[in-house]
Amino acid sequence: MIRVLGVLLPAIVVAGGAIPVTGEQAARPSDDHAVLARLNDDYVRAVFTSDAARFEQILAADFRNTNADGTIVDRPAFIAQIAKPSNLKSLACDDVEIRIFGDTAIIHARTVYVTSDGRPGTGRYTDIWRKQDGAWLAVAAHVTRLVR
Repeated sequence: MIRVLGVLLPAIVVAGGAIPVTGEQAARPSDDHAVLARLNDDYVRAVFTSDAARFEQILAADFRNTNADGTIVDRPAFIAQIAKPSNLKSLACDDVEIRIFGDTAIIHARTVYVTSDGRPGTGRYTDIWRKQDGAWLAVAAHVTRLVR
């Protein structure tokens, strides 16, 4: 299967620029929900465009990802995977659910994609975010490919 799906977490076609992660992120739950929704969108844009620099900003130092093949990679290995050019023609998600538990949040969603050679696919992901020093950072992710 394709390389990018092994590291695909949030997946939505995103328009617009990056959302900076700062200590000024909102403290209210409704604001946190909006910040996490933007970070989710931004994360997917970074996957789609192979923007490793963006992941340097939004991943916690102890980040771990469970790839679709079952391997677990740490932050440096994940960023190295992302830095390779994507082979996706399109990438979108739906069924996004953001759940906030104090300084921890879980995002679930379904992905829909088309590879550069025209093959369609779907998947699921779960991302875990933690608010550290006022900023939301991704601490863990899990990716699953769905068989058609």
